[in-house]
Amino acid sequence: MHRLSGVDHIIHGGDIGRPEIVAELRDIAPVTAIRGNVDKGDWAREFSKTERVRLAERSIFVLHDLKALEVDPVAAGIDVIVSGHSHVPKIDEVDGVLFLNPGSAGPRRFKLPITLAILEVTSHALRPIIHDLDDC
Repeated sequence: MHRLSGVDHIIHGGDIGRPEIVAELRDIAPVTAIRGNVDKGDWAREFSKTERVRLAERSIFVLHDLKALEVDPVAAGIDVIVSGHSHVPKIDEVDGVLFLNPGSAGPRRFKLPITLAILEVTSHALRPIIHDLDDC
């Protein structure tokens, strides 16, 4: 959790796993979280399938599975799409929209690295960095 020290906001792209995770994250900073396909039970109903949040005059759309994206981000004025599901960390830009999958900071899945992303958001720039937590 030390990698999250000093952040202003935390975005979770789903597959939370258990409700205590979000409670722990809320001790660090405000949280925007969505429900992933492994998030089942009464506790998961608190979280919607998508969220849209504005940070530093930027519009960020959060969904679990990028394949389920039903909105044209350019037409909708979205600056960043944050997704999860694949647990494959990735930074991409398409038509001026940043697509960010931070990977998974939880238990290792599918032999993938354990990662999280820090996104510096200003009105003038977006600076994503993926951190490999195996290096900690």
